[in-house]
Amino acid sequence: MAAPEAATGDDPAYELRPDRKRSRLLYNVLGLAAFAVMAFPVYWLVLSAFRPNREIRSYDQTLWPSSFTLDNFVRATESPNFWTAIQSSLIICGTSVAGAIFIGTIAAFAIGRFDFYGRKPFMTVLILVQLLPPTAMLIPIYIQLNNLGALNEYWGVIVVYAVSVLPFATWMIRGFVINVPKELEEAAMVDGCTRMGAFWRVIFPLVAPGLAAASIFALVTAWNEYLFAYILLQDNDKYTLNVWLMNFTTDRGTDYGALMAGSVLIAIPVVVFFMLLQKKMATGLTSGAVKG
Repeated sequence: MAAPEAATGDDPAYELRPDRKRSRLLYNVLGLAAFAVMAFPVYWLVLSAFRPNREIRSYDQTLWPSSFTLDNFVRATESPNFWTAIQSSLIICGTSVAGAIFIGTIAAFAIGRFDFYGRKPFMTVLILVQLLPPTAMLIPIYIQLNNLGALNEYWGVIVVYAVSVLPFATWMIRGFVINVPKELEEAAMVDGCTRMGAFWRVIFPLVAPGLAAASIFALVTAWNEYLFAYILLQDNDKYTLNVWLMNFTTDRGTDYGALMAGSVLIAIPVVVFFMLLQKKMATGLTSGAVKG
């Protein structure tokens, strides 16, 4: 005699116990509250970008503006050095992210596949480095770059950004490397691949979700960085977008509408980059290396 099937959530006869219903309702309310707290600043930023300045400065604030305007975006795009700031940000952030991911992938593969002397202390150092505040390293970095002639040069900031995100990116990618079965790599080498060939043909495609996650982290960190770009770059035509936002704060006051519009424009590339990679991340994180 066949055993009765267990009831599931799709079964009309399936009902949660009252205590579980209350727990689920509580968790849903807490989740919605947390989402509202995190999403409200973004909502207010976007809303303020379309508000007239007189309404932004008004004491009577509402959750929905009485009128919309695109003048804030016009002033933002027509402000000095807007397009050069875009160029600087793309060059610095793109190059630093690519360099950090390339070096981090090689380092993560070495840490995850080889057992060498000092491996565990090295992994510990990777995490401890992240605890150092950037301001504590500003003066030594400034002196070193000055001695190298890298002040007010793109490559100096690129090196700083790449080194800043490299430890965490390496640690993140390592987690994906060690989850790839060694048997896959060994089978490829038996079939005639070199170790490097096995890495590019077997390991690299399987750790692509880790590369995507590390790339997003590295891009967000580099794209939103302000302090080093402001200190190490000295020409207005080399400033990044975050430093360019200072143009809207002058001795005569702050142009909040253009400032908010500029902030929205700065956020768009990161959002687009995340949307392009999120499918790759979700697919790789939920799929195994070996399918039965």
